[in-house]
Amino acid sequence: MSPYKTVINEAKSTDVVWHLASVTHEQRVMAQGHLPAVIWFTGLSGSGKSTIANAVDNMLYDLGCTTYLLDGDNVRHGLNGDLGFSDADRVENIRRIGEVAKLFVDAGLLVSTAFISPFLADREMVRNQLGFGQFIEVFIDTPIEVCEQRDPKGLYQKARAGEIRNFTGIDSSYEVPLTPEIHVETDKMSVNACAEKIVNYLKTKGYIEATADQ
Repeated sequence: MSPYKTVINEAKSTDVVWHLASVTHEQRVMAQGHLPAVIWFTGLSGSGKSTIANAVDNMLYDLGCTTYLLDGDNVRHGLNGDLGFSDADRVENIRRIGEVAKLFVDAGLLVSTAFISPFLADREMVRNQLGFGQFIEVFIDTPIEVCEQRDPKGLYQKARAGEIRNFTGIDSSYEVPLTPEIHVETDKMSVNACAEKIVNYLKTKGYIEATADQ
């Protein structure tokens, strides 16, 4: 469990006041025609998080949903470009993403996030920032042996060779979700089947109106 959560979450801004928007969250949700939520994809590097998240995003877009996808690598090109991969930086990375995702939810969107997010406490931190039912944890469960075989970026090879330090699954821990809303085993299902399982969950739980797929 991460030891950095309390320190990093200490508020440093003073003399600031929250301003209420003229357009309410409820109005924004009604305008979208579906319920907002964060679909939080977590799993090892190479597990298929980004691939499946993109497939889900495409399906939701085709159903007329307003969506956005936050990808781990993309965010580190800008917003989190100042962070490395130490445990403390990983925690701060997730804290920032949680805050951004919360803004998307406030706007009424279904936002997918594809991040390793290795620590249980940090995923719970994001869950607790959101309203009830607005955090959907999707565990992309892929054996590390399969992830290493895929190794699309060559990262496991570099980690095994000592060229990358603090690599999740090798010399940095990954804490498996205990009760994820959705559990996907990518070594047993196709990408399309994995995505359909997630979208069907959204339909079953009422995030997407029944008329959305007609």
